[in-house]
Amino acid sequence: MIEAKHLGKTYKSLRDKKTAVDDISFNVELGKVTGFVGPNGAGKSTTMRLMLGLDIGEGKTNFDGKLLHQYSRPSKIVGALLEVKAFHPTRSARNHLKVLAAEGNIPDSRVAEVLDIVGLADVAKKGPGKFSLGMSQRLGIAAALLGSPKYLILDEPANGLDPEGIVWLREFIRDYAKKGNGVFISSHLLNEMAQMADNVVVIGKGRLVTTAPIKELLSKNADTTVFVRAENLAKLEKELDGAGLSFTKEKDGLSVVTSKTDAIGKLAAKAGSTVFELTKRSASLEEAILGLTEEAQEYKAKDLEQ
Repeated sequence: MIEAKHLGKTYKSLRDKKTAVDDISFNVELGKVTGFVGPNGAGKSTTMRLMLGLDIGEGKTNFDGKLLHQYSRPSKIVGALLEVKAFHPTRSARNHLKVLAAEGNIPDSRVAEVLDIVGLADVAKKGPGKFSLGMSQRLGIAAALLGSPKYLILDEPANGLDPEGIVWLREFIRDYAKKGNGVFISSHLLNEMAQMADNVVVIGKGRLVTTAPIKELLSKNADTTVFVRAENLAKLEKELDGAGLSFTKEKDGLSVVTSKTDAIGKLAAKAGSTVFELTKRSASLEEAILGLTEEAQEYKAKDLEQ
């Protein structure tokens, strides 16, 4: 596994200093996708750079028990996408990858393979300077895949991808992990993360908030509710109060904090209230993360004045 231990980074200036990453530790397991989430400015990109040794800071990161620079061929251990357009704009996509392959002692045949994997085979001869953001992301992923690495570290790879591209990325990442590899991926698309990741690392203002399997995170930090739309809601409310169930009013019904639809149906029957709709709403990763990071928002927009 990848073991990030006590990572830290403080930026200093003549006037003050700012701690971007503050004593963060977590693991990335093989065979699993680990999501990395948090508000803007939480320190996700800096953490990834510290893991790869691209920033100087505190702590260390072991890849299967060794520091990355201790491997003779690090591209076999980890592939990374941190910068969207880290390429020469006029050098063809194919030649860009050939340069990286030569540096990593990787055969040129692998270049064609990764271009095909990410869907750029038809534009391999074109300069990426005119690529869309989504195409640039695909080229960056191709570069990360060149060494057939055991681990992938990807910073916001879904940015700029169209809906088809996002679905492709999700399926690719899940398949890559199922083959026994480890993936560490950051994203603001929390609904996508919920479908893709097995574990999640949550940070806010440079500090670790929690690290846990997604199912455990949801069960502990977000409520499952049942929405009920019925007549005689006032009578149903009394029955819910009597049963000790919390609820909130919605436009045309009630949202009850419970996972048991049968129980709500029985209470409605007891109240003599005809039920028109009874729907279980599973807790979302977005709700859980927003709840956990509410106090760790670096940038908050103000409500419009009425």
